[in-house]
Amino acid sequence: MNTSFEALGLSEATLSAVTRLGYTTPTPVQSEAIPIAMEGRDIVAAAKTGTGKTAAFVIPVVERIARAKRSGAPSALIVSPTRELAQQIETVCVNVAKTTGHRVALVVGGMPYGPQIKRLKQGVDILIATPGRLNDLMDRGTINLSRVKMLVIDEADRMLDMGFWPTMEQIIGATPENRQTLLFSATIDRKIMRSVEDILHEPAFIEIAHRGETADMVDQFVVPVSQSEKSSLLCAVLKERGSERIIVFARTKDRTDDCADRLCEAGYDAESIHSGKSQWQRRRALDNFSKGKTDILVATDVLARGIDVSNVEHIINYDLPDSAEDYVHRIGRTGRAGKTGDAISFVSSNSRNALRDIERLIGKKIPSITVQGFTAEKTEGRPKRPGSNNRRPSTTSYQRKSGGSNDSRPGRSQRSASTRQAVAR
Repeated sequence: MNTSFEALGLSEATLSAVTRLGYTTPTPVQSEAIPIAMEGRDIVAAAKTGTGKTAAFVIPVVERIARAKRSGAPSALIVSPTRELAQQIETVCVNVAKTTGHRVALVVGGMPYGPQIKRLKQGVDILIATPGRLNDLMDRGTINLSRVKMLVIDEADRMLDMGFWPTMEQIIGATPENRQTLLFSATIDRKIMRSVEDILHEPAFIEIAHRGETADMVDQFVVPVSQSEKSSLLCAVLKERGSERIIVFARTKDRTDDCADRLCEAGYDAESIHSGKSQWQRRRALDNFSKGKTDILVATDVLARGIDVSNVEHIINYDLPDSAEDYVHRIGRTGRAGKTGDAISFVSSNSRNALRDIERLIGKKIPSITVQGFTAEKTEGRPKRPGSNNRRPSTTSYQRKSGGSNDSRPGRSQRSASTRQAVAR
């Protein structure tokens, strides 16, 4: 395995960009994927979240493509499922392009068409897009994909499922057959791969993470709770473990907004983010959380994949996801870059099957815990095992490896019982 970026055979311009980005040593997926991609081979790569997948495809893209000769006809196309992930990829590309001179453009939904069309007419070498907006601009005749030499599909397992496939099929069909194709994801779903074999040519498979494998630095727990008591339980968890750098996942847009509103009423700094928000609202919420202006971000699965937000202390699954794969992606938002994190899932009676699916996927049982300050009036979750009270040896002593509840930090006041009751309303 290569131990330096110099050993990967990168140009001086790219090496300079890598240094400016703060990269020192290639991660395993970068070390394996970059040399193969630079040879021009197709790739299907799977690696855990937070392991540098974005740089693993951006670096060979800027190494292999030249400036596009026609406006609206990019040489490289990178497609991602969400606006937030597309913007994150754009940030990396723009930082690299400052040294290499490549022109980068972003086209995503939720934004005005005019500025995006103007940018395309000015010329673009690397185009980053979400499927819906890209397809719209193709229909308008604004984008020509006939000169694409490299196609990158990020979060490929989601992008190539049945929901996205009709749109992706049109996009892929508009690119040349002799293009280079790179598929990157946190996992490789073999069923999906079999369905898209015809878009790949003798691909190299790079599997740093296997399907269902979760981040090593994430401790996972479940708490049985009735649906009606989830708000009260959420407050108790925040009281016990701290209320900063938290992402709470809920199933629907309405539940996300409702949960964030209740937290705000209780005096917490919380914002919601989901597909029903405008692009400006979503970017503001993510920026506020990234900069520490907002302590708690309540999100749907729009935030589960690929988003790189540093120092997330806890992931709370207010609702379990419908897809076990999405659970793996959700909890991957914490425990990144060698740091520890927790994932706590609220399990009610209607989510028992979802929990079984998750445990089957990850290959282990997730232990149940109790939470200080919360006593369930009616437990609906996983039945207690015979002879077990579902209690950790010492809940108090567990309060994070870093040394207790975050609410004990200077300047962070303890929440009162009345405040917790306000959340439960």
